[in-house]
Amino acid sequence: MKHDYDDIPGTYVMDGEHCRKGYHLNMFCMSLNKAENRDEFRKDEAAYLDRFKLTPQQRQAVLDRDWLGMLRLGGNIYYTFKLAIFDGRSMQYVGGAMSGITEEDFRQMMINGGRPIEGNRSKEQENVHG
Repeated sequence: MKHDYDDIPGTYVMDGEHCRKGYHLNMFCMSLNKAENRDEFRKDEAAYLDRFKLTPQQRQAVLDRDWLGMLRLGGNIYYTFKLAIFDGRSMQYVGGAMSGITEEDFRQMMINGGRPIEGNRSKEQENVHG
């Protein structure tokens, strides 16, 4: 099914399809709410992930801390951020990692008003102007 938001670059809307795709990934992230689960994950990340029906790509994204990859694979930013918190990372760090810039550069971009609109309006506009 085609949606209007499919045309916005870098947009991963948690619609029903995306939610189903990321269900097990998000349940893993939610499991980190409990201290005993964080302890188990800390001991052996790969073994802990065996508890969840992750796709091979989701599993690798978690192990690699591929933040943008987790979103593409159905992760919800609020849930995946629980993994970032586990790692002692800030939202600015994750935003920078997903944007290909440093944490400080991301922070400064937000202070300056956010991401520039150029190249971020729609995929169709990229093809028309690019």
